[in-house]
Amino acid sequence: MNPDLKSIEDQRRWARVLARDASADGAYVYAVASTGVYCRPSCPARIAKPENVRFYASPPEAEAAGYRACKRCNPAGLSRAQAKAAIVARACRLIETAESMPSLAELSAACGLSPPHLHRQFRAITGVTPKAYAMARRVEAVRVRLADPETSVISAIYGAGFNASSRFYETSQASLGMSPTALKRGGRGVAIRFAVGQSSLGAVLVAMSAKGVCAISLGDDPETLVRDLQERFPAAQLIGADDAFEALVARVIGFVDAPQIGLDLPLDLRGTAFQQRVWRALQKVPAGETLSYSELADRLDLPNGARAVARACAANTIAVAIPCHRVVRNDGALSGYRWGVERKQALLDKEAASRPGRK
Repeated sequence: MNPDLKSIEDQRRWARVLARDASADGAYVYAVASTGVYCRPSCPARIAKPENVRFYASPPEAEAAGYRACKRCNPAGLSRAQAKAAIVARACRLIETAESMPSLAELSAACGLSPPHLHRQFRAITGVTPKAYAMARRVEAVRVRLADPETSVISAIYGAGFNASSRFYETSQASLGMSPTALKRGGRGVAIRFAVGQSSLGAVLVAMSAKGVCAISLGDDPETLVRDLQERFPAAQLIGADDAFEALVARVIGFVDAPQIGLDLPLDLRGTAFQQRVWRALQKVPAGETLSYSELADRLDLPNGARAVARACAANTIAVAIPCHRVVRNDGALSGYRWGVERKQALLDKEAASRPGRK
């Protein structure tokens, strides 16, 4: 125990200061008697001598004791991470409210950063570039407008901020999963085969378009799973399973119950470019292994992209084949799972038990 820090609580606080632990920011500040300055725990300044350190619950408490705020870490205001997030949030709002896509130069001027700096910060926090973010928002706006029976496809495209329909059609198919006209008709003319089977984790629904598997759902009630599929494609041609498709469903159920057999299926991925990038990275995580959202973000070269990665995982509608159940919180605890945390735990338990060397 450091004799200069008397209490156990101070020892813990000092350890977090030594680690420059940003998660401790806001919980307390520390002041340095020799300089008269107080800092947040993550301050990058040179570490002070323990005998000169005092801890306070808040900036006003430190200031009442006669200390002034550090100009480097700004403990009385936003942290660097918070300031960056606020700038990116402002850029997002500008993109979302603009009639047409602002240029990077226009966004940078409005946010007070150079274009390269804003581009790096935006991608680090959201996981995509400003241009890709704007495209995804506009594609989603088209989807919303197409739900209105009084809105034509062309009106929806131009109303969402696209200057030319050809620009939208270049990028929309992967995000919408079908042509805008087919989506306008609720999927009418799109054939989707499906079947429901039973596994040790309950009912399993598998649906497949001409491109590949577009849904694998888990649940307690088969009728609920089918109803959810119908709501996604209210006018699609849903075709009950034939013998060949039943065999595919059996493969999925076999993988759920015995993950060591592996699963390699053609997939019809329906999401933004960033979501699809995350999903493909998930497919590379071996059965029996887990990683955190932060670790997955690092693999994608997104050091501050954990939240964006988590959102992409939550948007996944193809269970087990895109193994979002293998992503956990930084502390190893399980977070939310579309098909229930209990199923997530059961899948991980089955995979851990099937690893080589386990009996």
